[in-house]
Amino acid sequence: MSVSLLNVCGLLCGAMAIILNLTSCGSSGKANAPSNVPVPMAVSGSSAGGSSSNTASSSSGMLNNQGFDLKIPYFFPAPKIPTNNALSYAKVALGRHLFFDRQLSINEARSCADCHQPARAFSDGLATAIGITQEQRHARNAMGLVNLIYNAGFNWANPNMLTLEQQARAVLFNEQPVELGWTDKENELLQRLKADPRYPPLFSAAFGDGVVITVDNIILALASFERSLISAGSSYDRFIQGDTNALSAAAKRGLNLFFSEQMECFHCHGGFNFSQTVDHQGLSFGQLEFFNNGLYNRQGTGAYPADNTGLWEFTQFAEDMGKFRPPSLRNIALTAPYMHDGSLASLGDVLNHYARGGREVVEGSNMGDGAKNPYKSSLITGFNLTAAEREDVLAFFDSLTDWEFICAPEHNDPFSRLPVHSRCGSQF
Repeated sequence: MSVSLLNVCGLLCGAMAIILNLTSCGSSGKANAPSNVPVPMAVSGSSAGGSSSNTASSSSGMLNNQGFDLKIPYFFPAPKIPTNNALSYAKVALGRHLFFDRQLSINEARSCADCHQPARAFSDGLATAIGITQEQRHARNAMGLVNLIYNAGFNWANPNMLTLEQQARAVLFNEQPVELGWTDKENELLQRLKADPRYPPLFSAAFGDGVVITVDNIILALASFERSLISAGSSYDRFIQGDTNALSAAAKRGLNLFFSEQMECFHCHGGFNFSQTVDHQGLSFGQLEFFNNGLYNRQGTGAYPADNTGLWEFTQFAEDMGKFRPPSLRNIALTAPYMHDGSLASLGDVLNHYARGGREVVEGSNMGDGAKNPYKSSLITGFNLTAAEREDVLAFFDSLTDWEFICAPEHNDPFSRLPVHSRCGSQF
């Protein structure tokens, strides 16, 4: 369906309003849930439109928790923040140090940031993530991190991983796969941080004086830093706020295709965060959704590889085979390779996959035609694009890159004085 470019802003505002109301390393995350899962505080945000300089007031998006301003833009809904993990500058600063510190792995070989690199929009450029031994490969691709405060769930296919606090605990203590390696070694972790002269004052500033270097506080600080990663400054964001020159002509055409019934992309990647899996104020329940997109159909049985069966791993329901959570498409041009197992190298490959209506694997143990997978979502029907239209869609994907977010000093390594990316320049 073709849409007049003169009306595209109105289309997007209406589409997002409708879609909003529809229903890390990349591990499978089978760790035990924490004993004290934070309980969210529960006003929906205003619709898009107006000046790009506007940010929401305290009643419509900008939240102030112990002095920390998230600066939620007015066209985002107000997020939910756990009542027992309110944001503060000191807590976010501590979490940032921990996120980038390789001391947080048992052998000091990896940090959270090794799997989630700012220059790659907090992904790592690998098909599947590497564990602390460097030889151990995870089964899953390391997702980019963006607007995590709005996620209804975490990891690719775990329906029980519902908070950033749970996710942080899983990364610290997972055994299958091992990520940071601290199972049964909590005291060693705490002693290591206590011995580092930087950390006692950071923990005291975040949590007060006393015995504050604890596993629970490590988890609260990591989750706080991750909640602070707000991205809303891409060319696309400037465009929907009224800057008609923010997008190239090609990107505008690609935008029209993306939101058309021809491609159907917006059904899984719609809304303000380009993902249907969201939770925010105004929603009674988080919208946690999983889809089979026809990536595999092993031997024509509908099966996926044994280490990547998706939601089926948790439910054992046949219809859940190969179902995974659609990630946000924000900053997607920086997060190659793609899919839960990194099996598609480029955005061009992703377009080929969806245009065909599923991937065909022509040899090996995973041989089969994903387009014929019996459990594939009915939304994956295939489409036809001309060569010029493909380039337009790719230009639109490029427009979702937020260089302000990538280059922001407060999101980057506190131990380094180097610019995070050649596009950023010096931060000091």
